[in-house]
Amino acid sequence: MAALEIIEGDITTLRVDAIVNAANETLLGGGGVDGAIHRAAGPALLAACRALPQVRPNVRCPTGEARATPGFALPVKVIIHAVGPAWRGGTRGEADLLASCYRSALQLAARADVHDIAFPAISCGIYAYPIEEAVEIAVRAVRSWDRDLPKHVIFCCFGETMAEHYRKALGARPR
Repeated sequence: MAALEIIEGDITTLRVDAIVNAANETLLGGGGVDGAIHRAAGPALLAACRALPQVRPNVRCPTGEARATPGFALPVKVIIHAVGPAWRGGTRGEADLLASCYRSALQLAARADVHDIAFPAISCGIYAYPIEEAVEIAVRAVRSWDRDLPKHVIFCCFGETMAEHYRKALGARPR
């Protein structure tokens, strides 16, 4: 199992092999983490995302899946764009889709020889996934990963409140 760590901060400043973008299905940028990553990576990221094939109109990455691009202006070798589900009450397979996007990101990371990777709290912003449930799913998906790579997984939290949710899920002492 990978070593797990919680960091509070801006995912775009981390010096790791890969960061995960909480993307939307178009992969053309958005708000929150997605917008921050697109701004920090520069216009080459948007061009690379546009070049990815659409699986259906305006969908380059279906919910529950992930795609990879280079890191461009970011201090990472790869950006893994994972599309989590929007919360619709929990009866439309949201938990399975959220777990799937973490597993898909980890699969791409292993293929890219990524040793350390940082995840944001996927689906917890505009997609309104209940935070405690989303964090439990994220931790469970990463803990159940049974391949050698990545060796180090960071949950990068934008703020103390989110970090406390991850500490609780990991069984760590609160600050």
